[in-house]
Amino acid sequence: MTGSRVVLGSGSPRRLELLRAIGVEPRVVSPDIDESALPNERPVDYVRRLASAKLDAVMREVGAVSVGAVVIAADTTVEIDGQILGKPVDDAEAMAMLMRLRGREHRVHTGFAVAVAGPGCRGVDWDGHVDVVTSTVVFREVPIVDLIAYVDSGEPRDKAGAYAIQGGAAGFVERLDGDLDAVIGLPVARVASVAASLGAPLHP
Repeated sequence: MTGSRVVLGSGSPRRLELLRAIGVEPRVVSPDIDESALPNERPVDYVRRLASAKLDAVMREVGAVSVGAVVIAADTTVEIDGQILGKPVDDAEAMAMLMRLRGREHRVHTGFAVAVAGPGCRGVDWDGHVDVVTSTVVFREVPIVDLIAYVDSGEPRDKAGAYAIQGGAAGFVERLDGDLDAVIGLPVARVASVAASLGAPLHP
């Protein structure tokens, strides 16, 4: 299925890579939404709301979606002690996040939304599926010097929780219980299953 039939509502290169890995070359549309958490919003509700909002934003963009296209949107966040760890604003915050995660268990929530565009489909007028995949990650007691080097690499700057499990932080992980693809940013197997259930398989 080519870009005219699949639209990825995300500018994340990780999500694009995950779709390409299963043979899907989507059209990429980066939605512009406010990603701020609401007061007292639970992390699961936060990623579910943002995934849905991103899909809405893509649907609103005139010409972005053709009839019959599968639209996919997602959002990922890290949760520890019930708090959301989003993307760090600077290296100091990235280091603070990593210090908080070292030697501890945390959860990674990825909300995803999948819909098939119908005639005149715009805004919230879509019929699809929104869900959240939660995985548990445990970091080992990473030496502080290793965390400093990782922050200096620049990789944490645009990552929820200040790390990329498929990148330089792979060695920080002691245990993963759940879906690695979801932790990276998109549970592709679940997305493909949902698309098929909506009558628009990613691999027709």
